[in-house]
Amino acid sequence: MLNALAVETGPAWPDRFGRAMRKWLSAQSHQPIRTLSLFSGGGGLDIAFHDAGFDIVEMVEIEEQYGKTLRANALADKYLGAATVRCVDVRSYSPSPDLQVDFIIGGPPCQTFSAAGRRAAGVRGTNDPKGMLFREYIRILHMIKPHGFLFENVYGIIGANGGDSWRQIQDEFREAGYDIYWRILDAADYGVPQHRERLFIVGLQHGDDAYLFPYPTHGHDAITSRPYYTAGEALCGIDVSDAVSGIGGRYGHLIPDIPPGLNYSFYTQEMGHPNPVFSWRSKFSDFMYKADPDTPVRTIKAQGGQYTGPFSWHNRHFTVNELKRLQTFPDEYIIVGGRQVAIEQIGNSVPPQIGRILALSILHQVFGVILPFPMCYLPAEKQLGFRTRKRILTEQYLAKAKTALATMYHPLKASHLPTSAIRYITRSFGFNVTGAKGDSPVSVGYEQGEGCLRIHVKPYNDEHGTGDIAYCIHVTPSVGESWTLPWSEVRLQGESCVPAIFTALWKAFEELVASSYSIADLVQLSGYYQYTPRIRARLITEVGASTEWRVLQQVIAGSGIAGQLSASALAYLWHIDEAEVLALLRWLRTLGYEVRNHNTNPQIKEGDYLIPYAFPTLTPRSVQLRKKL
Repeated sequence: MLNALAVETGPAWPDRFGRAMRKWLSAQSHQPIRTLSLFSGGGGLDIAFHDAGFDIVEMVEIEEQYGKTLRANALADKYLGAATVRCVDVRSYSPSPDLQVDFIIGGPPCQTFSAAGRRAAGVRGTNDPKGMLFREYIRILHMIKPHGFLFENVYGIIGANGGDSWRQIQDEFREAGYDIYWRILDAADYGVPQHRERLFIVGLQHGDDAYLFPYPTHGHDAITSRPYYTAGEALCGIDVSDAVSGIGGRYGHLIPDIPPGLNYSFYTQEMGHPNPVFSWRSKFSDFMYKADPDTPVRTIKAQGGQYTGPFSWHNRHFTVNELKRLQTFPDEYIIVGGRQVAIEQIGNSVPPQIGRILALSILHQVFGVILPFPMCYLPAEKQLGFRTRKRILTEQYLAKAKTALATMYHPLKASHLPTSAIRYITRSFGFNVTGAKGDSPVSVGYEQGEGCLRIHVKPYNDEHGTGDIAYCIHVTPSVGESWTLPWSEVRLQGESCVPAIFTALWKAFEELVASSYSIADLVQLSGYYQYTPRIRARLITEVGASTEWRVLQQVIAGSGIAGQLSASALAYLWHIDEAEVLALLRWLRTLGYEVRNHNTNPQIKEGDYLIPYAFPTLTPRSVQLRKKL
């Protein structure tokens, strides 16, 4: 392809490829295929199809900021050429009766089918109003009746709701009069310096010839031997004068030691780190992920937290212009808005280079355009290997981590422990050095013995305090497990049974392991709830006559946690009446326990509940804190 268009490889070659394709088509007096773009976002698919001989006559996008980007590029002398931008909700959009188009492109918002949704106890899929936006796509297909369409979404759509959502989507596309062809493709296989797996559906009117997806142009599955387009090659020579050095915050200092290509898992026991900070698979794979210049980067996300990668191998955030290159947006393409808005537009878009290859395959097979190079197509039964290759990467990451650790790390020296402290528990379960109105002040004491640490908490300035221990929570590693703490046991001793004291005990323990032993929090010490916990605890108390404290003893011991259970199952486990379950779950929330159900996470079956951990995990930043059972 590149040879036929006299395009040289090197940094930004996809830009040159797109321009050369447009120039060649113009020289052939090609009549552009009139196209409607839905859910246009920042314009990734529009760039791709425009370069491949499609005329984007109208773009529909709900976000006004994204609309500004589309308008900036949809002028006669700009990248997309003259086009109309409709900044409206697609649910209220009706194409003009005289709008004649032959093709439709676009993909509805994908959050309801996303990995984040699966991690939060299943995706909402078509149970969420946003998951039904594909019906707006179908409504417009019925109105316009184009020759065909291309629909893009996350691959999680296939497994959502046990496959029901996917069957529903396929059936409704077919009922609209279209045969559909689909594949999950990795953008890196088509010349994008980024691994990004997405579902692509091509629909053609019933009776048309079958469609085949194009063969990968790069990587292991390509017909010709061509390595991946790497992040380092893509960014070579780019202007980074606006780059900001360094990464701040709580974990920023950890990123420089992470080898390129790895993420937070570098600081886990499984990777061989002598002083683990995190637990295995307790975070998303892009958390603290540092790009490797010798490979494509992992998926660029539209939104994320402070430590959502990819980060540059120069230990800083990528600039917007660098992210454009990694997404194969043309350098000259204008993205309107500040940094975060620009990242959203980039991360929400289809990388134009994979879009170009798909558009060319449609131009050739569906519209019969003879191209200046042969197109190679995947037989319907051909399986691509990117999923299989992902499963063997762990060994490579282990070797890379081992090499890095051999030269940089020594065992962590024990930190000096405080003897006492004053802390304030907030209503949102913060644990602060200073207090405000409504906070509960507590006095925290620390005492080391032979192989044991005791943390004692009582109300601050309690004139009636007796000094007696009302209860004690014994925390140890689980059988067969170990931890990096210097004690074989930690005892959390509470002088009062009020909720603030109980919560403060766990918060004081968490603060200590974070500040003195670099363990991020108790979740990291115990491990993500879907795996066998690495710590165990038992509550010993003399006040245990109440139902609440009897249930609390069982929760701390692990009964009824880390799984979705019905109210009747919890009642059986806790030896209580089923009618008492909801009130007890609400009481656990007053202690800082995270409790989920259908109201907080719609994919949890109605009547079922999930308590992820045996200890309280709610913090002021918790999403669950703002939800009600």
